[in-house]
Amino acid sequence: MLHEPATPAGKDPAGPYKMRLGIWMFIFYSLFYASFVAINLLSPLTMAAIVFAGLNLATVYGFALIIVALIAALIYDALCRKKEAEFARAEQEQPKTGKA
Repeated sequence: MLHEPATPAGKDPAGPYKMRLGIWMFIFYSLFYASFVAINLLSPLTMAAIVFAGLNLATVYGFALIIVALIAALIYDALCRKKEAEFARAEQEQPKTGKA
């Protein structure tokens, strides 16, 4: 049985934009996560401090890591869709050249 892609794959004109955006978002999130690790390594007792609604910093920061990752994914998706739509509009606006 031959399995082929569900949609035709071709060159993605928004690819470089997506890659740059993904790298910047990865760097941001990595720094955010690295600060969590650094606090745990350098001052573990700080993580026991109650900071919000009876929850300690470790719990709040852990939930923040999850929430920030989800928000970053939604932002990435929205920005990539916008860029793809720009390229699709530009492609449609270009006059068709070819043999009739």
